[in-house]
Amino acid sequence: MAALVRLAIVPVNPELPDRVFAPAPAYLVSREKIREFSRAVFSRNAINLDPSAARAAGFADVVAPPTFAVVVQEATLAQLLAEPDAGIDFSRVVHGEQNFHYTRPIVAGDELTATLRVLSVKTLGGNAMVASESHIVDAQGAHVVTATSTLVVRGDDA
Repeated sequence: MAALVRLAIVPVNPELPDRVFAPAPAYLVSREKIREFSRAVFSRNAINLDPSAARAAGFADVVAPPTFAVVVQEATLAQLLAEPDAGIDFSRVVHGEQNFHYTRPIVAGDELTATLRVLSVKTLGGNAMVASESHIVDAQGAHVVTATSTLVVRGDDA
């Protein structure tokens, strides 16, 4: 006798795609936050730690490692997770994928604002995969980076 396979239904709102959230509060990038993040990701690049090295390389101040954008993106993902009709149970969320597409590096002194747009919601094997992008701009409104991530919302049996 064949075993029954039961796939849990993940209650993520299938109407989330193309929803755009209000811009998150501006994030002022400090030299010390870049240094802390750089140490956390084991960066040994002098431009991430030393203002003199960054200036010698043509930057106004220390430069954030490429993955630093996730710090700014986090506020937009928090908006998504807090959205009452999203149907996302944070206790079931696993970070699935992350990408960054830069126009220019993040530098200490930048004031960055991020806006999230949900790209897609897909169901696979009882899990929901929610893809979104956070468009991050500087104080003048110029694009700095787009951070794209996929959150996996595990189903009951996952």
